[in-house]
Amino acid sequence: MAYKTKTLAAVIPCYKEETQIGMVIDTMPDYVDHIVIIDDCSPDKTSEVVRGYMESNDRIVLIVHEENQGVGGAIASGYKWARDNGTDYAVVMAGDGQMDPDDMPALLDVMIDEQVNYAKGNRLIYPRAKDLIPPVRYFGNSVLSLMTKVASGYWHISDSQTGYTVIDREGLERIDWDDMYKRYGQPNDLLVKLNIEKLRVRDVPIRPVYGVGEQSGIKVSKVITKISRVLLKGFLHRMNEKYIVRDFHPLVLFYAAGALQLIIGLLFLLRVLFVWATAGDAPIASLILMMFMMSMSMQAFFFAMLFDMQDNRDLR
Repeated sequence: MAYKTKTLAAVIPCYKEETQIGMVIDTMPDYVDHIVIIDDCSPDKTSEVVRGYMESNDRIVLIVHEENQGVGGAIASGYKWARDNGTDYAVVMAGDGQMDPDDMPALLDVMIDEQVNYAKGNRLIYPRAKDLIPPVRYFGNSVLSLMTKVASGYWHISDSQTGYTVIDREGLERIDWDDMYKRYGQPNDLLVKLNIEKLRVRDVPIRPVYGVGEQSGIKVSKVITKISRVLLKGFLHRMNEKYIVRDFHPLVLFYAAGALQLIIGLLFLLRVLFVWATAGDAPIASLILMMFMMSMSMQAFFFAMLFDMQDNRDLR
């Protein structure tokens, strides 16, 4: 086994996947050395199904969580197993069969041939992606991808929510997996942490897979709200850790100035609306100051983003 002499562990987080996990195991490529399945305290028979397969498949490793930790927590457990058992690469695949094993070589080839630390699938740049991805998910993913670019500093990536990823041994060892966000925003949080460590990330087109029996209770509006908070926290942490603590960069001053000017502009906007509502006429001076502060804020943000893009240009 092994892929181009590299040992490989497939990390498969599972929650209520008793009907799907068998298909994932059956279609796992022969070059995968370890199939690490994490049952995240499923109330169904996921573990029983996996144990049945373990009788005839010695590649399978089953990790059972006594308490539900979320998909991020399950992935972290799999990553720690891969790190502690000396594997060269760990690839994350869903337990519901939504990730095509035929796409795995493309992800691995980028890692091996171009010395990338982290490769991730990108469904949004796949041909006819709009026809293959449900419209609501396509929209939500696009919004979160834009927000993740700003928060993570990886301006060249999109489809931030894909879970089909590969990480190398350096990444496994340098990231603190106990500090990883444990819920649905794990891929976004991980990108922020990878950027702080100055690890190279690359997108690889993969085919969107839907309609294979998977079930999803994800609500786009609820997910965007939750992940927005994760991204804001991650963005502030990255600014502090990467551009203040480890090495100062003036882009933090531009972001700070932009935020201050935006707040002042919003205060003038509130004054304009209040006076207009009570007196029936907008104060011209406040209106001009509001527009000036807003425009200055946008310029400061654009300069900060430009500096960030330049500083991260070698992390492709």
